[in-house]
Amino acid sequence: MRGSSHRGARVNSDVQRVISHIIEFELKDPRISSFVSVVKCDVTNDLKECKCYISVLGSNDDGESSLKGLNSASGFIRKRLAESLNLRYTPTIEFKLDKSIEYGIMMSQKIDEVMGNNTDDATDEDIEDDTDDTVDTEE
Repeated sequence: MRGSSHRGARVNSDVQRVISHIIEFELKDPRISSFVSVVKCDVTNDLKECKCYISVLGSNDDGESSLKGLNSASGFIRKRLAESLNLRYTPTIEFKLDKSIEYGIMMSQKIDEVMGNNTDDATDEDIEDDTDDTVDTEE
């Protein structure tokens, strides 16, 4: 649900929570990786369609096979979603692969590399000298 309505945010959150639970505990498809995360769910205002963004930790092949497995199981997931949530309509679910977590890990590694190069210039003596500047108030 787009917009800033509280109901839309609640429906998106509930759908995301239930789909995550279904994927983790109820699906037995070997194509679906055990490292699948539901990043975001966007339900339309009329509750007819849902785009579910997933992230898979692993190779691109793992992500593609998990996506195929989830799309083939979308009918089962929709049925379980209808049983779990009391909505006027149960949305049809379209799964999309989201690479934002992988991108975030890659950027974090690059930041660590850059920061690691700058911290090599500082020696342990510089760090110890900074800690000796405390005032002793117990005297």
